Amino acid sequence: MPVTVQDANIGRLLEPNLISDESDNPFVEIRDTFIITLLYSTGIRRGELVNLKVDDFNLFRKEMRVVGKGNKVRSIPLTEEMIDTYNTYLTGRTEAGFGSNPTLLLTAKGMPIYPRLVHQIVSRKLAPVTSLTKKSPHVLRHSFATHMLDRGADLNAIKEILGHVNLAATQVYTHNSITKLKEAYRKAHPKSENKTH
Repeated sequence: MPVTVQDANIGRLLEPNLISDESDNPFVEIRDTFIITLLYSTGIRRGELVNLKVDDFNLFRKEMRVVGKGNKVRSIPLTEEMIDTYNTYLTGRTEAGFGSNPTLLLTAKGMPIYPRLVHQIVSRKLAPVTSLTKKSPHVLRHSFATHMLDRGADLNAIKEILGHVNLAATQVYTHNSITKLKEAYRKAHPKSENKTH
């Protein structure tokens, strides 16, 4: 079963002021907030995140180009909030002296970010907001898909955004939604056996 962060905790997770190991470095805090927002807002994989280039973002069209498994390219829509976070991050990059690097995400020393560091950032950011044992970038991907489905998004649309080859891979997220639906039914339906008569 996909492990997800509860909806109520996502707001706290996206706050930019959660403690960072390098909180004296403003660029690192901006970058870490951007990474969390990007993973949760788009559902991309860690490997896709690491490989992003600055010019993969098309702000005019409000979309992001992602190279997925098997070098399959897909476009993911961007919200205004995501674009604002992107612009804040680019400003921070420039102020840190890393403006000319074509790789989007960089370390504190201006080198391309690497998968293990992304995992550490996500794990550190998730720690104050969830008791989940697993605190990985994939948890944010699962949370994105589950929360989209809970809000009525089309399963095929989620499949395209996630870059799944077939619908079966995406259908795993319907289980979480059906569990919530059953719970709501059990609590509210007049004929439910758990209702008091």
